[in-house]
Amino acid sequence: MQQWISKLSEQEVGTVLPNEPMSKYTTWKIGGPADALIVPENKQQLANLIRRLYEEQIPWLMVGKGSNMLVSDRGIRGAVIKLGRGMEQIQFRGTEVEAGGGASFVRLSIMAGKEGMTGLEFAGGIPGTVGGAVYMNAGAHGSDVSRIFKSAEIVLETGELVTYNARDMEFAYRHSILHGSRGVVANAIFTLEEGDRLEIAAAMATYKDRRRKTQPLQQPCAGSVFRNPAGDHAARLIEAAGLKGRTIGGAQISELHANFIVNTGQATAEDVLALMELIKDTIATKYDIALVPEVYFVGER
Repeated sequence: MQQWISKLSEQEVGTVLPNEPMSKYTTWKIGGPADALIVPENKQQLANLIRRLYEEQIPWLMVGKGSNMLVSDRGIRGAVIKLGRGMEQIQFRGTEVEAGGGASFVRLSIMAGKEGMTGLEFAGGIPGTVGGAVYMNAGAHGSDVSRIFKSAEIVLETGELVTYNARDMEFAYRHSILHGSRGVVANAIFTLEEGDRLEIAAAMATYKDRRRKTQPLQQPCAGSVFRNPAGDHAARLIEAAGLKGRTIGGAQISELHANFIVNTGQATAEDVLALMELIKDTIATKYDIALVPEVYFVGER
């Protein structure tokens, strides 16, 4: 075991799992081992952990549900942080709801609907954590996190715990300040409105049915691979280019939704990357459009 891993195991930072396969923690079911996966159970352990990593100059990476992440077949050098069950709490107070950074964004939306609170219906199909949703300013169906966000407690890369409000977050399309200034969302508060439970349930059921009919959710995948270019849809361009169903190794451009790449069983990260490059090159050549990935490649090349 590397020395820094041994030292962390003796600190109050949560559970330390050396040489942990990342394929267990991504929705693509792809990824080699991380040097160490560390699971803090509260914000104090999280702050302790990040402070220790900062002091030891150990690189680290945050993983939520692993729903927008492609991990290298060679794995990840350094530490990977995954928030534990102690950071999945959800508490409603009037029209506000506070959720731990590790809480499921889908679960939060379902609970809000049952409470008769509207504003989170769009989250019903976003398979990540609250922290990841805030980081990405996640959105769907014409709404996003910035419209309901009030504040968040964030552990900065030095280990300092700060509180950011909506203005501090610098939200933009699929973007927040955390893309440039590193930090981990320990918890977040959202402001909702009172609504009709039946109307909320009906809207969420409609969204769910649409996803079921148009997305390959029964296969390991990571949601939309590319952002939609202005005035168009990546899926339409990929299908029009004749790429739907194309395979490389164990990875396939979905027959159901052309902007999804699925793992048919034994896909590697290199298979997925090769398909992504094929898509980007083809769309650039045919339509002079540069597609921008919506998923992140991490780890050792």
